[in-house]
Amino acid sequence: MKYKLAKPLSIYKKGARTNQEDAIFPKLGEATENDRLFILCDGMGGHEAGEVASQAVCQTMSDHILSQGNAEGVFTEDMFNDALQAAYDSLDEKDRAEDGKKMGTTMTFVKFHAGGCMVAHIGDSRIYHIRPSEKEILYVSRDHSLVRDLYELGEITWEEMKTSKQKNIITRAMQPHQAKRARADVRNISDIRPGDYFFMCSDGMLEEMEDNNLLNILSDDKTSDEEKVYILTEVSKDSRDNHSAHLIHVLEVEGGEQEPASDTFSESVADITAEDAVTPAPTPVPQTAVQTAAPQSETVPEKGNTFSKILKIAVFLVLLFALIYFAVLYFLNRGEVA
Repeated sequence: MKYKLAKPLSIYKKGARTNQEDAIFPKLGEATENDRLFILCDGMGGHEAGEVASQAVCQTMSDHILSQGNAEGVFTEDMFNDALQAAYDSLDEKDRAEDGKKMGTTMTFVKFHAGGCMVAHIGDSRIYHIRPSEKEILYVSRDHSLVRDLYELGEITWEEMKTSKQKNIITRAMQPHQAKRARADVRNISDIRPGDYFFMCSDGMLEEMEDNNLLNILSDDKTSDEEKVYILTEVSKDSRDNHSAHLIHVLEVEGGEQEPASDTFSESVADITAEDAVTPAPTPVPQTAVQTAAPQSETVPEKGNTFSKILKIAVFLVLLFALIYFAVLYFLNRGEVA
């Protein structure tokens, strides 16, 4: 598959923070329509530590992959894992923590190649694949976070998940000297069509924005990509956290499947289910709506409903038969007495 991309656009803001712990590749303003590799990391660990971790991962992975040449050739999961391990090695080398507090970072990864588009992530920074022509979110990465796990286990509601004091606790991150290095969830997307968007962002972008809002903004055919980025920047301007993003617009696809193709993916056994890698897109709301809204939950039939209905019908038939039986006996007895 070959692609023609619009010039990728980026957002890179500090929010209310005094330092920037996010890192993006390509850097702000440096992306061109010839780029096929995009990385975004959200560092953690306090001033300087988070910056070091996110920059190290971003720089090492991009250098490792670009050094292999053939930007549009087939890119495999083994090639991705080699770059990921190189980034972990870089973190180990840069670790200078003496107080036991480890630096760390999330990681999101998008790579267009001859076999499709590989997307991968660790942590709660997200990747979206959006098809404006159908006004649909085809894919959104699953957050590796405590509140997400609690929500899926039914311990908290959607609203509680958004407002929980534990919402910043992530269950997977890239850190130096891990006894077991965190694995990335990796997926290769082959159903890519002209007009599709890939949007990757740190969690700070989503403080004031729901999936519905993002879908509506990117599906508006009356606004240019530059205007879309301006709207996204305005929506997230009150975010307290660093917030960064890449917006990648696919203009043309050569040699791609025009019918939906089965995508391949690999996930860590730490996930609850494989299906949770894809969160169903909520029903779109009007474009004027900027207020957050929880996605509509799907109705799940209760266990035993079918058996219960059959049992009720059987009891009703037995009672009806008994009523008819005793009615017949009654009239027969009256006839004999007469």
